[in-house]
Amino acid sequence: MAKRHKIVAGLREAISYAKGAPAQARVTRYQIPDNIDVKKLREGLGMSQPEFALKFGFSLGTLRQWEHGRRYPDGSARVLLTVISHSPDAVKEALESVAERRVAVG
Repeated sequence: MAKRHKIVAGLREAISYAKGAPAQARVTRYQIPDNIDVKKLREGLGMSQPEFALKFGFSLGTLRQWEHGRRYPDGSARVLLTVISHSPDAVKEALESVAERRVAVG
């Protein structure tokens, strides 16, 4: 019976949405740090600027600008840098997996 109620509730929500009511989705916002010490992060991983840029997909020039404080990472770059700071191996593994698939397909 519980399954039936979930289906009916889902249908009602879909009908309401189709009529213009806002979707009742749960949105989670994460606080991403504004200031990321990119040089400290890179050095902590024991990587040179060229290695870090190549491994994680940043241009070398942009990386240098960040490290010298002349530019700052935008929102999406800050997200990636935050993930790198917490799970660098997971990011490397994901990027390598994508690269392997491209080689296999291409």
